[in-house]
Amino acid sequence: MKILLQFPEGLKKIALEHAEKYRKEGNEVFLSASACYGACDLALDEARAVKADKIIHFGHAPFLKASPIPVEYVEYHEDADLDKVKEAVSSNISEKKIALATTVQHIHQFSEFKKLFTEAGKEVFVGKGELAHHEGQVLGCDFGALKHEEAEAAVIIAGGLFHGAGIFLEKPVYVIHPKTGEVRNISDEIEKAKKRRKGAVLKAVDAESFGVMLSTKPGQFKPELAESLAKKIRDTGRKAEVIIANNLTPDSLNNFMFDAFVNTACPRIADDQESFGKPVLNPDMLEQVLGIWKELNK
Repeated sequence: MKILLQFPEGLKKIALEHAEKYRKEGNEVFLSASACYGACDLALDEARAVKADKIIHFGHAPFLKASPIPVEYVEYHEDADLDKVKEAVSSNISEKKIALATTVQHIHQFSEFKKLFTEAGKEVFVGKGELAHHEGQVLGCDFGALKHEEAEAAVIIAGGLFHGAGIFLEKPVYVIHPKTGEVRNISDEIEKAKKRRKGAVLKAVDAESFGVMLSTKPGQFKPELAESLAKKIRDTGRKAEVIIANNLTPDSLNNFMFDAFVNTACPRIADDQESFGKPVLNPDMLEQVLGIWKELNK
């Protein structure tokens, strides 16, 4: 079988050993060198180019329900220090009702995390997002596991702040480092992100031309949405064009001279307003702009 192995940047260090393993099993092996930003980002172009029979995608839980080329997802797990997590829960989180989640790297220990919180006298709420594969799993684009009205706070066990910073909840959000037990209340960071998005909406009200961003990444490719948003903008008498690429970066987009961008790809792109130097709106943010225009035209 001809297979393409795909790794996120942090796991490319283990690529050689896996390539050797699959080759010894009688497979013809290729390694994708392209950047990989998540389970939504499959190396389909590379797989087609080498006529691969299958993509083996490391580091993430299953995401796409269908793919033109078969995909095998291989999760990558790392053990958290349960003693450190236990100490963090007991010493640094005062709320009693907790919405709990973690990333795919630690999802294999989720039942143990839940037990630690319960033993510390917490009532634990666990959910599952629309895009997440596991109960209690958060993605950069899916925080459904933490959206519980009864919870007094949300807690993520994760090695960085990326996932937590995208959770726009009106309650404290804590991140516990799985190795050190360090606890950070990132509510202030979340409020700053909210303000940046609000500022982008207000700036976009004065925009006359919009680039509607469409990614070819298989888990982000939404042409119907991009075209419908462009039409909504044009219906107001403003200009809008759909711009398509695999990686939508400031360097590749800013020379088009649009006044603002509308993002139909990863929603976290809208957190990078400074790099673009222009308003970047997710669909819900565009709806706010459309509402303001409507009120101004009354």
